[in-house]
Amino acid sequence: MKFNLKPLHKAMAGVLVSMLVAGTPAQADDRESLEALRETTLNLIDALVEQGIFSREKADAVIKAAQAKAARSAAKQAPKAGAPVRVQYVPETVKNEIREQLKQEVLAQAKNERWAEPNAVPSWLDRIKLEGDMRVRYQTEAFDKSNTEPLDYIVAAIGSNPTGKEVTRSAGFLTASNTAPTGNTRDDRERFRVRARLGVLARVSDDWSAGVRLATGNTTDRVSTNQTMGQDFNKYQLLVDRAYIKYEPAEWLSISGGRIANPWFSTDLVWDEDINFEGFAATFKPSFADGDFRPFVTVGVFPLREEGPPTRNNRWVNGAQVGAKWQFMPNSRLTVGAALYDYDNLEGRVEDDNKFLLGNAAYGQYEYGSGLRQKGNTLFRTNAISDNTSASVWGLASKFRPVNLTASLDLAHFDPVHVVLTTDYVKNIAFDRGEIERRTQIRLADGKNYGYMYKLTVGMPKLEKRHDWQASFAYRYLGSDATVDAFTDSDFGLGGTNLKGYQLGMTYGVDQNAWLSLRWMSAESIESFSLNPSHRFAVDLLQADVNVRF
Repeated sequence: MKFNLKPLHKAMAGVLVSMLVAGTPAQADDRESLEALRETTLNLIDALVEQGIFSREKADAVIKAAQAKAARSAAKQAPKAGAPVRVQYVPETVKNEIREQLKQEVLAQAKNERWAEPNAVPSWLDRIKLEGDMRVRYQTEAFDKSNTEPLDYIVAAIGSNPTGKEVTRSAGFLTASNTAPTGNTRDDRERFRVRARLGVLARVSDDWSAGVRLATGNTTDRVSTNQTMGQDFNKYQLLVDRAYIKYEPAEWLSISGGRIANPWFSTDLVWDEDINFEGFAATFKPSFADGDFRPFVTVGVFPLREEGPPTRNNRWVNGAQVGAKWQFMPNSRLTVGAALYDYDNLEGRVEDDNKFLLGNAAYGQYEYGSGLRQKGNTLFRTNAISDNTSASVWGLASKFRPVNLTASLDLAHFDPVHVVLTTDYVKNIAFDRGEIERRTQIRLADGKNYGYMYKLTVGMPKLEKRHDWQASFAYRYLGSDATVDAFTDSDFGLGGTNLKGYQLGMTYGVDQNAWLSLRWMSAESIESFSLNPSHRFAVDLLQADVNVRF
């Protein structure tokens, strides 16, 4: 802790005055008063040493120097032999002013640096903010009994396309060798799950800040932080969910880098609510005089896979969004956003025979890995034509460049109850059947490249107090190749694209920052996950949550 010695110097000046006066034949009252002032000042120095403001060696050196200076001053002013002695009189009002000035300056220093407050913490702790939440969930998954058996997905993947290329939209239902089913399409399931998140936000200065958040989950699921109970009482993993630096030199500019929160104005139609981005994003928010219309522009660049020559190339997703928040009435606000996302090098390609025959290390670099995908996107076997022995390496059939339009209308006519209407639309403008056939050698007769969602929410915008509530209804339709299935909602239809259906939700505050929620989701496939028109998939989910926030 840095301590300003200016008040101390003034205090030592008072000590010197006391010593000079005490050394002269002044009146008894003055001598006693100045001696008391001297003792008070010395006691104050001792107290500062005990508080750790500065060391005992430094205090002794300051006192010694002051005494030496006082001695030299007294020698100069000493009366000659036989000369009359003049007694310097210090009026009581002057002494009171000195005492009050010293008192106020020392107290001001103590208040600024908080060393005199009881139970005070260092001032730098005011720049640190802790936040977190906990959730305990019961989830049941009810599968339609007419769903296609997982074994049928294997047969369909092998002979689903006229060209003979293996194609599927749910490689997760298959093993790598296509010899046995691994997915579940008919057996109902119950799970208890827990989620814990703890974040630290540090305001380094007026312009710079940094944040770190830890969360439960695992390293293979980027769209969920849930931990399923039933691990034989084993401990849970706590992973770095966010780690970023933010620079905000002005109200209209914000730049973030690292593992950051979702920078886009969006819904879970395209980006799951638990997704975080690795890379860099900047948001510009120019302001106008009236303040009712506030546009924004967000740009971002995010590496999906680092380059590793010669075995694999890099992958990126880049994005740009323009939008605005418009307070067109005192109790009504409209927020809109238009975004374009571009995935670079994510699409699959048929491997070259020479790479396979020569054992090239780069063989298999076009894989859309099982740890990344959910289900719904059209996949094809990228293995070389001559490769009849290796396990299937699945790659994305389509390129992805989705355009996303999002709007939310917040009506607060019945405040604190709000009525919020949200709509979201996405279309993959890079989906081209001709281009897919030229690159992959498969001919697609189905598949959708668009999706949309409508949602109505009624209640309090944020649940903070007892008896706060919120109810919602949503309908969504998300085509197979409208967006990358890896990053969309992981709950609806158990995750991915090629799904349609509705969702009902109810949330109720049972106490301050504590609430219960109930959610029902009914989803079914739009087109077959196996590309066989007779195959279908449907599942209903019930989620009951207990939530707390701190």
